Amino acid sequence: MLESVAAFAFTNLPQLSDIFISENKALKRIGAFAFSDLPGLIQITVSKSQELSYIDRDAFRNLIKLQYLTISNTGLKMIPDFSKIHSMAYNFIVRLPRNGIKEVASDAFNGTKMYRLTLKGNNLLTRISPDAFVDSSDLVALDISLTALSSLPDSILGGLQRLSAESALQLKKLPNLQLFTNLNHARLTYPSHCCAFQNAHRNRLKWNPLCSHPEALDHTNFFRDYCHNSTSITCSTMPDEFNPCEDIMSTVFLRVLIWIISILALLGNSLVLLGLLGNPSKLTVPRFLMCHLAFADLCMGIYLIVIASVDVLTRGRYYNYAMDWQKGLGCPSAGFITVFASELSVFTLTAITLERWHTITYALRLDRKIRLRHACIVMTAGWIFSSLAALLPTLGVSSYSKVSICLPMDVELLESQVFVVSLLLLNILAFFCVCGCYLSIYLTVRNPSSAPAHADTRVAQRMAILIFTDFICVAPISFFAISAALKHPLITVSDSKLLLVFFYPINSCANPFMCANVQMLLSLHADLLQTEQKEKTPDRKIKFKKPLDNMKKQSVCKGSAASSNLFEFMDFSFDVCNRTMPSSGPIA
Repeated sequence: MLESVAAFAFTNLPQLSDIFISENKALKRIGAFAFSDLPGLIQITVSKSQELSYIDRDAFRNLIKLQYLTISNTGLKMIPDFSKIHSMAYNFIVRLPRNGIKEVASDAFNGTKMYRLTLKGNNLLTRISPDAFVDSSDLVALDISLTALSSLPDSILGGLQRLSAESALQLKKLPNLQLFTNLNHARLTYPSHCCAFQNAHRNRLKWNPLCSHPEALDHTNFFRDYCHNSTSITCSTMPDEFNPCEDIMSTVFLRVLIWIISILALLGNSLVLLGLLGNPSKLTVPRFLMCHLAFADLCMGIYLIVIASVDVLTRGRYYNYAMDWQKGLGCPSAGFITVFASELSVFTLTAITLERWHTITYALRLDRKIRLRHACIVMTAGWIFSSLAALLPTLGVSSYSKVSICLPMDVELLESQVFVVSLLLLNILAFFCVCGCYLSIYLTVRNPSSAPAHADTRVAQRMAILIFTDFICVAPISFFAISAALKHPLITVSDSKLLLVFFYPINSCANPFMCANVQMLLSLHADLLQTEQKEKTPDRKIKFKKPLDNMKKQSVCKGSAASSNLFEFMDFSFDVCNRTMPSSGPIA
């Protein structure tokens, strides 16, 4: 077995045209001048020699006819110096696949005239020196597939016509696209990179009318960047329907709208939380539940502001950040926040509705009053459920990385499909539960004989607004999401961003402002009802037979009046107290 190739080993064979060294398990090194001064040599192949780890920098010299140089499946760590080959052959091809190469040194290809360079399969290759191709020319095709390269030297990009970078997972950012002046075919790892070339071609086409202008040639840089290469680039892998060639927020309208809604959600819910937690001694069950609802809506605002910020930072260049955002920690974190916020908000809203329904239905039954400890147990269950629902996509049940807006849209597997559909159906069930409770509350407080007729009208109007608000939030999201989860999408991902920005967070944005409005309307409503009751029964006083009944009346009405719910249940509670137990003065 040959252990090394010595200096001038083939000097006495001037007519030698092909050298093949293959499957030599003993070969460890190739010495200086091993392949030197062989004017007839056309092809060198060294393959399947795993022990080969060293090639002298002077091993290849003066091979003027060399057309094919292949070194593959060896233990080579560094690329030898090929700058002294001086090949004059047309289409000189260098193939160095599946070695242990870690770096391309600064003088590896200086002055060479290569047509094609293949570095495919060197999965330890992390760097190509910027000076590795000084004074080299004619490099038309480059294959860096299955390497760990994260960047390419600018000096070789101008002449490239074909670039293969499949499964080059570390190449997440492309060089300046204007450097690829001759590229017409690219095979890339990430679909977003094909978007870059597609957008670049589209931008060049905008300038085509100017390229024919007589003065265009006088502006060299302009002509080179926008006119010289206006042909389309054949690129793969092309983006799928989940990752269209656009920024996270695809239109200016969405970009402006998401900032408005996110800021309103953050400010409004922060104020609500400060107001509710500012006086812990008055922490009733409704206030406790409202704190959780405001916190959930605040988390939704945080998610929106994160999406909006990333969109601003990557605007026009999202293709260079798509993988870091979607496959890194960013998208899974944002996705966890939004699913957690959404499910906690729905759960808390349902709990608030049921609590108000229970309080009004059993207004005089103190033995059935919901205590704070009961609410704590309910909300603990809500937090556990919401956390589990948000955690599952990070564990492989669906995925937050499927789309740039970080929602669990991956339904390829059956368990993912069941998970997404189940969440949506639970949200729909919660909506109908809320509607049923609203209807029951309305029927309970509707009593024409004990209150002015317009009071019922106002309650009905408020209820209609609440149900309509819930409906426009739940209906479009659920309808289109379920159809997509069942693999029959009715809208594109681009269209779904409107649902994300406008319909999805509508409750999170509106809730705190509805709360402030309710407080004002409640005060006016209370004064109006009490004034009208005084006019009708100026001397009427209600006396309870037992002190306990009076305590019940005061306890219930105090609790109802204090329960400043986001969804105007305060009005309902006030109506119940006034209609059931009218008094000549305000309820203390």
